Amino acid sequence: MWRDVVDLRDFYATGTGHIARRMIWTQIRRLWPNLAGQSVLGVGYATPYLGPFRKEAARTLALMPASQGAMPWLPQGPGLTALSEESELPFPDLSMERILLVHGLEFSNHVRAMMREIWRVLADGGRLLVVVPNRRGIWAHFERTPFGHGSPYTTTQLSRLFRENMFTPVGTGQALFVPPTTSRVLLSSAPAWEKLGLRWFPTFAGVILMEASKQIYAVTPATSGQRRSYVPVSDSVSQRN
Repeated sequence: MWRDVVDLRDFYATGTGHIARRMIWTQIRRLWPNLAGQSVLGVGYATPYLGPFRKEAARTLALMPASQGAMPWLPQGPGLTALSEESELPFPDLSMERILLVHGLEFSNHVRAMMREIWRVLADGGRLLVVVPNRRGIWAHFERTPFGHGSPYTTTQLSRLFRENMFTPVGTGQALFVPPTTSRVLLSSAPAWEKLGLRWFPTFAGVILMEASKQIYAVTPATSGQRRSYVPVSDSVSQRN
């Protein structure tokens, strides 16, 4: 079941959420050091991680699933968010060069359909980067954060999912070794936890990041009928079907 967009927004407004975003962003940037001139799409609830890309990418957009609800992004200026079914992305074929999927895969009841749609939208040679809770990590077992909900994955499970849906894994990362605490003292030591965990205990990270390339020799999934319309998000109230 999808997490409500308000719950996700509120989590990232907390001290724990700030640390989670900082630690995960470090690994995203390591895998994607430069996106100059590229088209970037965030799927799920990826907006906490999309902001820095706007300074270098040709365009940066966010797609929030209808079952989750959506909020405007950016808070000021033209809206860059759309509300749509995760299995019917409102973008042309081959239109995005990078897709970032956060708070999405673990919640979806239509994983295969969503992955095929991402494949369709992703340009030849494009890259998909997924962030999911690690089944072996402590964050997946605490419901006070969004990473404690949905279906967590192991690296092996995620790699298999990619291969079954016409993607080839090309890179991995780990983040969130600090416990999911509200203690400011403990959270302030998060960089030290990350350094120690990445070196000695990568299996027990709170989240797994995996980058994959599109298998361009695969056949484009057939679709039938007319695609549903999508809803652009332009006000301060979350929207849902």
